[in-house]
Amino acid sequence: MRVLVTGVSGFVGAVLARTLLEDSLVTSVIGIDNFSRPGSELNRQPLKALGVDVRFGDIRNASDLEHLPPVDWVIDAAAQSSVLSGVDGACSSRQVMEHNLLGTMNVLEYCRQRSAGLILLSSSRVYSIPPLAQLLMRVESNAFVPIETQQWPEGLSPLGISERYSTAPPASLYGSLKFSSEQLAIEFGLLHQFPVWINRCGVMAGAGQFGHATQGIIAYWIHSFRERKPLRYIGFGGSGYQVRDGMHPRDLARLIHMQMAAADSKDRPNRINVGGGQENAWSLNQLSMWCEERFGVQSIEKEEASRPFDLPWIVLDASAAREVWGWQPEFTILDIFAEIAEHAERHPNWLTHSQT
Repeated sequence: MRVLVTGVSGFVGAVLARTLLEDSLVTSVIGIDNFSRPGSELNRQPLKALGVDVRFGDIRNASDLEHLPPVDWVIDAAAQSSVLSGVDGACSSRQVMEHNLLGTMNVLEYCRQRSAGLILLSSSRVYSIPPLAQLLMRVESNAFVPIETQQWPEGLSPLGISERYSTAPPASLYGSLKFSSEQLAIEFGLLHQFPVWINRCGVMAGAGQFGHATQGIIAYWIHSFRERKPLRYIGFGGSGYQVRDGMHPRDLARLIHMQMAAADSKDRPNRINVGGGQENAWSLNQLSMWCEERFGVQSIEKEEASRPFDLPWIVLDASAAREVWGWQPEFTILDIFAEIAEHAERHPNWLTHSQT
């Protein structure tokens, strides 16, 4: 089985490419990347040395895909990946649309021409913001916890956000474009009869991630703590109690293996949540406490004002992935913290690779 990974020199793309080479189903891996992300060049030669056919390419340019050889599957890991994309000044709204929607269209056209299946990496941020923002919270062990006795919107529970929860706007420009890409991929796959699997991923993290404050937050926080860089709790009174769930891309790779092996399956949902879940949920404050035990005490600045689209609690309920695929994460959140910390100790100036 031949596989193309877009965004192959990003953190997730690189981990997936390396893991795919260990997969008995996979005979070859091609990867394309425009190498625009700071630090991504560091992955080019190591991937080549492992046997990945790494090529320069930008999914926004259809011609960059046209010359690629045929493959059996495309894993689309290329995107602007911050919920603040298009509003924080780092890129324009048009650039976000070109990356996250028009780029998907070009990938879909490649799949049609090559009769390849598509595995699209989507996001937990496709889900509607207002009901999540209005959840009633209490504080437990330095983290927000939803009050279980409140009236829960459809698709929300103490286990997290399920696939039944609303995707109605507002969900951020980033989230709405990711959802539009999902819709486009499903329609295109049905029309042209190739398989499409969509994985709505939570926060992914691990050693080698190029983190900064708006994406790759776990790696950014741990490296910053070890390097004694300034850190801030933003929003929610500057408490750091906001909660996310974490997952390692190698766990995602196990699900992708099953999806590629089940191309003709008609009885499984083509959209599914893939996240660490309640067991791997953590707050920034809890992460700081973990870092203090490893690296020593550090002062954290506080900024009470929230940024656009900040939410107190985003945890994915991945029960469907467990029921449908028999999948659940093997890496715990503490495994992920420790892996990143070990990498930070081996690479004492890692954050310089993430600077723009």
